[in-house]
Order: sequence, then structure tokens, then C-alpha cells
Amino acid sequence: MASFNKVILMGNVTRDPEVRYTTGGSAVTEIGIAVNRFWTDRNTNERKEETTFVDVTLWGRTAEIAGEYLGKGRPVLIEGRLQLDQWEDRETGQKRSKLRVVGESMQLLGGRSEGGGGQGGGGGQSRGGYNAAPQQAPQQAAPSAPAAPSASAGKSPDQAFYDDPPTAGDDDVPF
Repeated sequence: MASFNKVILMGNVTRDPEVRYTTGGSAVTEIGIAVNRFWTDRNTNERKEETTFVDVTLWGRTAEIAGEYLGKGRPVLIEGRLQLDQWEDRETGQKRSKLRVVGESMQLLGGRSEGGGGQGGGGGQSRGGYNAAPQQAPQQAAPSAPAAPSASAGKSPDQAFYDDPPTAGDDDVPF
């Protein structure tokens, strides 16, 4: 029997992450993400919004990066898998369960000033415990320097525009 368990979420962090360590030394953090859905009600033609709150568990270096760069309100993209936690309530004895996401990769979104917390550092990515340093804004060439040849040769104009946005000094801007 075939099975596939993959989740991709993009939303805003609901609380500052707290990194903890297991007795074996592995980093773990729990974060909450608010994911919004917008739609228009056909009967009233009114724009509506629905927010879903999702708990995400991050492990290893990804958990440490989340603790360093994420804060409440910060946009983030998480890829992972669903996991069902089941337990028995100590007070009532009832069986309880909760569906959560175990994050396998994380992409920081937005700029350094976006979001409500953390230490900034947008654009970085953590995948499977590896640390990729936050990306820096591309540096523009000095005005007197000739424009570099475009890497978009052989692509359609639309695709070239999205892959290689024009930089200062480009004479072949399509508009």
C-alpha cells in the first residue's frame, strides 16, 4: 500500500520559540504558526478570512536556527510531515489526541524588519539540520561599471523577467 505524508505551510509565528535540549543533546523547539485563508462568500459577496493555528516541532540545527531568528509575527515556510500524538488525560482518564507537524525544513521569509520578534535575518534556510547563512541583498554595480551579461539567454521574456529581474544599468528592460 502506497502512502505519502507531506505538509507545506506558510504563515506567521504565533509565539517566540524556546529551544530546549533532550538528554541526548538534540535541540528541539515547538512553534505555533497562524495560517490564513481568504475567500469571498458567494451569497453576500463579502470577503472572509479563516485562521488555522498549527503546532510545529523542529529538531536539531533547524530548531536552533528557529530559536535564533524566529519571533512572534515573523513569516515562515515549513515543510514537514503530520504526526498524531495520543495520550491519556491524567485527570479524567480520557484518551486524547493531537495532530501536529514535524518540521523537516524551514525557510525564513520577509526582511529583517518584518515580523514582531527574533533577531531578524531574513531569507536564510535550514534543511534537514544544515545551516544556510541568511542571504544578503544583492549588491548593485557601480554606475560607471558596464552591465553584466544577462543569464537569461534562451529563455522567454516572461521567464527571464522572473528569473533575472533587471538591475541598475540594464538597458533591455521589457517595459
